[in-house]
Amino acid sequence: MARVKRGNVARKRRNKILRLARGFRGGNGTLFRTANQRVMKALCNAYRDRRRRKRDFRRLWIARINAAARLNGLSYSKLMGSLKKADIRINRKMLAQIAVTDPQTFTNIAVNSKG
Repeated sequence: MARVKRGNVARKRRNKILRLARGFRGGNGTLFRTANQRVMKALCNAYRDRRRRKRDFRRLWIARINAAARLNGLSYSKLMGSLKKADIRINRKMLAQIAVTDPQTFTNIAVNSKG
């Protein structure tokens, strides 16, 4: 059986991993085996956290809207229900932004949604 020399292919594969591991601490960024493990773990974390980030931001927006709503004598669920009934279509991200930057406008929205 013929001998297989993997010169270019093997080097490119290793360098690809080591490029991804650049900046990792200690041998995790320079030694191929440990770098390979760290890169696989990092890619798994990145994939998972891209989805988690969406959840985290939604939770943050809801907390901000709830705090602002309570300053206006409403709970979060009552505010969102009344916005839906009044057909005021504004998403949570924008509503939270308004609550933080312009409380007066948020109060107007809350009052208008009550009817």
